[in-house]
Amino acid sequence: MSSREHILAKIKAIPKEASPLPEIPSFESPLGHKAAFILSIQANKGEVITESELKDFIAINRFEKILNLTKGMESLSTQPLPSDAHELNELEVAIIQGQFGVAENGAIWLTDENMGLRVLPFITEHLVIVLNEKSLVSNMHEAYNKIGIQHSGFGLFIAGPSKTADIEQSLVIGAHGAKSLRVVLTNL
Repeated sequence: MSSREHILAKIKAIPKEASPLPEIPSFESPLGHKAAFILSIQANKGEVITESELKDFIAINRFEKILNLTKGMESLSTQPLPSDAHELNELEVAIIQGQFGVAENGAIWLTDENMGLRVLPFITEHLVIVLNEKSLVSNMHEAYNKIGIQHSGFGLFIAGPSKTADIEQSLVIGAHGAKSLRVVLTNL
């Protein structure tokens, strides 16, 4: 037996005590889910608005190319979902349904079930996500438990409009995706 084998055998012979995994703290916000979510969205350069504020936003800016994939606001849509993603290249506003939101960071979980086409939240000029406030979770631990093993082929968290910065730390909003994110919280 070589010295190496002798040392490894001695190490393997040492009795090992199993130690329990540490408890994960709850990370609950004292503000509550809704207030913490709104603050997180605002910190991410997004806005939380009402349905009437959404209608005003569309009217004031005279948007003409609007795609709405949510139920209840069908009248806002000016075009159907195309079969070819290239037809979305001039889309001004996309309105989609979020599955749930995360209070600690303002992230919203979307799947291809919500988007119609995977490129939709990235190619539109302005993204609007309709989200039921009862679907808010406290933190990412709860979010990943909620996702579990879904049958969706694609999913992502969105936490604000597109942002990038150069080496001089000049922040640019909308360079690689939506210029704005607005969230309409419902309580259905």
